[in-house]
Amino acid sequence: MLEKLYTYRFELFLFSQIAILFGSLVLPVDFFETFVSPVLFLINLMAGIILISEKKKLMWFLIALLIISGIIFGADLLERMRNKPLKLLNMATYFLFYSVVTFEIIRQVWITKIVNKTVIFGLISGYISLGLISFFICLSIELAHPGSFTGLLATVNQPEILTERLMYYSYITLLTIGYGEIVPITSLAQKAAILIGMMGQFYLVILTAVVVGKYINQKK
Repeated sequence: MLEKLYTYRFELFLFSQIAILFGSLVLPVDFFETFVSPVLFLINLMAGIILISEKKKLMWFLIALLIISGIIFGADLLERMRNKPLKLLNMATYFLFYSVVTFEIIRQVWITKIVNKTVIFGLISGYISLGLISFFICLSIELAHPGSFTGLLATVNQPEILTERLMYYSYITLLTIGYGEIVPITSLAQKAAILIGMMGQFYLVILTAVVVGKYINQKK
């Protein structure tokens, strides 16, 4: 069963990411952020486990992260905790997960010899994963140091609005669009913005160029 799912690893991972990013377009924002989004993240973790299943040690590491995240979600759902250390632990769990999976996606795309739709899906999901890593970096900064970003029009006591705004900011920064309505004002937040912009550029310039080069050589 796992071997069959592994064939579609990039597709499963990408589609669960798209649901996380755009699910709030079809569901009420508060309901989506409180109940649906955490479940989708858990599903995305499962898809990540499938993606990395050929490396057993890493797979068990991701399973451990999935269990931790599931426990935190269950505790939050039952008791509606507003515990900052618990939230930071959850952010750290997701950050570790997406860092490991993004590295593995890049590795798999890098070493591939034939460029097909699976590789393209992997390329896209890797870029989306960078955006999610950026989001967790920014959210962790805002939780640890409230007021690090101006223009959010939300506080740590409004988690649904805060996560939506920081998700938007993270991808806008990764894409180097930068409309300017949300601005990092602390040194830590500004350094994070630089890092996010550099990650996005390096990914597009280096990895995408490698894949395009392989595709051109493949056609010759």
